[in-house]
Amino acid sequence: MSRLPDGQPGSSSLRREGYWWHRARTDLLGAVMGPHLATPRRTLDVGSADAPSVGWLRGAHQHVSLDLFPAGLVPGQGVVGSATDLPFADGTFDVVSAFDVVEHCADDARAVAELVRVLAPGGRMLLSVPAYSWAWSDHDVQAGHHRRYTRPQLVGLVESAGMRVLRATYAFTGVFPLFVAERAGRRVRRAPAGDSRLPEVPPAVERVLTATCRAEARVLRRADLPFGSSVFLAAVRPGRPDPT
Repeated sequence: MSRLPDGQPGSSSLRREGYWWHRARTDLLGAVMGPHLATPRRTLDVGSADAPSVGWLRGAHQHVSLDLFPAGLVPGQGVVGSATDLPFADGTFDVVSAFDVVEHCADDARAVAELVRVLAPGGRMLLSVPAYSWAWSDHDVQAGHHRRYTRPQLVGLVESAGMRVLRATYAFTGVFPLFVAERAGRRVRRAPAGDSRLPEVPPAVERVLTATCRAEARVLRRADLPFGSSVFLAAVRPGRPDPT
């Protein structure tokens, strides 16, 4: 659970709409996850407080958004609930997504098990998490993270829940040097307690970062990447889909 600068819980994207990282994540997620959507009847996005990041997930099918906090949910369309206790029946959805959510759960195995439970046989799970324990900083503390992951760790977590991994890759590879430098700087200077503000980026630098991530999205449509500040994963629940 992250806290916004005014002390309210929720995604930082609610206070910084259009921040370059969120826009870049939209493109990168779409590049990796889009091919795994197929033609679902019902989809669930868990942690929808920054729903603009998953606009590519929507379509003619029924789409449900869920978040622990109502801010950012569309009235009448979103559901308030917890990732570790989803308020849905078994096998309800053809696709479930949880982008930068599982790391906020003290019991990540339970969160993944709940995502699997509400998936229909043959359904797909789409996840993203922050990468590398060595990158842990005050930002993770303020954001309410419990851990960061390597690609093998996330694959193991998902496979232990009975899922078959279709794809797992690192992302934000092109801007990784800046990420490493930013985390090194955080070790030297600590942000004030309770400050979860996103780093300010000069416009010229933002343009370079955005262009770099656009190029990376083109690469991710064809190939996995060996390192990066995030891990993206797509998996399928074994079994035949219901033909009805």
